[in-house]
Amino acid sequence: MPLVLLAVTVMLLAYRWSSDYTYEQLFAKVNTDLRVARDSFSDIEAIGQRRLLALANSARLATAIDTGDAQRLNELMVVQSTLGEFDFLNLLTGNAQQRMTSSGWQPYHFRDSPLSAQVLLTRDVETISGIEIYSVEQWQAQEGLQASAVTLPLVDTVRAAPTSRQIEDRAMVIRTVQSVYDAAGNRVAILEAGLLLNRNFTFVDRIRDLVYGPGSLAPGSRGTVTVFLDDVRITTNVLLADGTRALGTRVSKEVRDAVLARGQIWVDRAFVVNDWYISAYEPIVDVAGERVGMLYAGYLEAPFRQELFKAITALSALILAGSLAAGVAAIVGARSVFSPIETITSVVRATARGEHQRIGPMSTGNEIGELAFQFDAMLNNVDQHRRRIERDALLLEEKVATRTVELKQQNERLQDSIELLKQTRRQLATAEKLAALGELTAGVAHEINNPTAVILGNMDVLVADLGDQRVPVQTEIDLIIEQVYRIRSITDRLLQYSRAERQKHNGQREHPPVVLGDLIDDTLKLLSHELVGRHIQVNVKNHAEKAAIIDRQEFQQVLVNLLSNAIAAVDAGGAITVVAFDEGERHVNICVEDTGRGIAAEHLPLVFDPFFTAGKAQGTGLGLSVSYGIIRRYGGDIMVTSVIGQGSKFVVSLPAV
Repeated sequence: MPLVLLAVTVMLLAYRWSSDYTYEQLFAKVNTDLRVARDSFSDIEAIGQRRLLALANSARLATAIDTGDAQRLNELMVVQSTLGEFDFLNLLTGNAQQRMTSSGWQPYHFRDSPLSAQVLLTRDVETISGIEIYSVEQWQAQEGLQASAVTLPLVDTVRAAPTSRQIEDRAMVIRTVQSVYDAAGNRVAILEAGLLLNRNFTFVDRIRDLVYGPGSLAPGSRGTVTVFLDDVRITTNVLLADGTRALGTRVSKEVRDAVLARGQIWVDRAFVVNDWYISAYEPIVDVAGERVGMLYAGYLEAPFRQELFKAITALSALILAGSLAAGVAAIVGARSVFSPIETITSVVRATARGEHQRIGPMSTGNEIGELAFQFDAMLNNVDQHRRRIERDALLLEEKVATRTVELKQQNERLQDSIELLKQTRRQLATAEKLAALGELTAGVAHEINNPTAVILGNMDVLVADLGDQRVPVQTEIDLIIEQVYRIRSITDRLLQYSRAERQKHNGQREHPPVVLGDLIDDTLKLLSHELVGRHIQVNVKNHAEKAAIIDRQEFQQVLVNLLSNAIAAVDAGGAITVVAFDEGERHVNICVEDTGRGIAAEHLPLVFDPFFTAGKAQGTGLGLSVSYGIIRRYGGDIMVTSVIGQGSKFVVSLPAV
């Protein structure tokens, strides 16, 4: 059982540690992946700024602006928009009131935003960019942004927050603005470029390939990157069950509340569309400092969990195999010890019955083998002495028979000698058989009697020193002395146990009958301190007329155990009832009932099991087990009934005189 408990504990700890460590590593990796994705996201803005700055400083643009060639300027914008991977590229006048079109300069409403204000109001600012959200009217007025690229139908998503919207028709744009100056340092134009993130698969696939390259994930897992507008996926490589991209699906409510509502970075397990992913989210902030979306990086959890389970399964199998091998070794080792001891025990019992048996040679090669050899030698010596005595007795009887005539005058004395010789022979045979056991029990009794003698001696000194002051504690002094004599009686019984048979006088029983009323009173005196200290009321009802057939001290041990358990079960001010009564002609019963907490129904079949301590604040769990064994040994029985919150009742039934 300890091996089983140890194996289970090790497996649970291994599972807990492995799981925690694995997920710590997975969360650390996805957090790093999110930082890489964030840097890549920032690089997109930086690349747009560099491309727009290069265009602003190019001689071709300066020449075209100086000449005012509208066709050339339009062609240049188209080419640079394609090369710079912009969705739109506008050339505005220095005051941003007009925009170059194929038909020349036309009035233009420069977008009202903090980014626009910073360009117009600050002379030193050349290139700035940031995230801006375009409404339907705003992106429809912008050439290069089409409804097919912007508008997304919303898809019902498990765990998403409820919404009444059917479509997402806003556009998330990385907007870059660049001032163009002439040789004199005057702003002569403004370049405005935009990169649409809605359905921009090139953007997220490029980040995914950078973050989750070959060999970066477990086999079967897949890495994904997503850009959210609010809580809607506007560009992603997360796939639906049919293999299409999960555009229009929405993030779970708990992630939305943490990232968008509270501005936190989420690193944890998350349910993404239709499966669990190791996920990391962070808010996307626009140029006004508002949280308008989220950037996500994550990978499928299932392959990593499968690998974890495989490792834990292999480790568990190894632990179980080791425990099984250790258990087998323990059983084999125990048998090598107990088998010789059982053989010696059987020979000892046979010798006590007067049978002629020997242990014989043992191949143990240890102290047990030496003990068996010495025990056989002792039995052989006993038999030798017995045969010698019998032979001498026969010789003596023959001599007496031949010399009867000559020794008539000494006949009476001779007969006395013969009887004494026979008696001595029988005593010697018995003494030799139990010599070893007698030495053992005598040694134990001596070791116990020494401290009891010291206790009695010190009690005499204590009583003498206290003088008249001992009166308040006289009862306790008497109890201590009584218990010391009880210990001595136990050692006396231990000595009697080794004798061939117990002495019986005048037909009395081996154990004097026990009067239950006296026993109850004596036992309550032993427990009076606990009862008075906790204000527990004890009601005693003695209706028993018969005496019980049991050893008094052992029965008192049983009653002490039952009362101690009752005292522990009741609260201060509770009550305990002790009732003794006859049951028929052959049995007498004693009942101990308390008003305590009671015993759960599932625990009732286990209360007499060794070491069962459920519901007890202290104790070894041996009291009821030992009590049950004592009562059963004398042909009795213990029964228990209990109701939670109302108390318990123990009934002891014993054979009666």
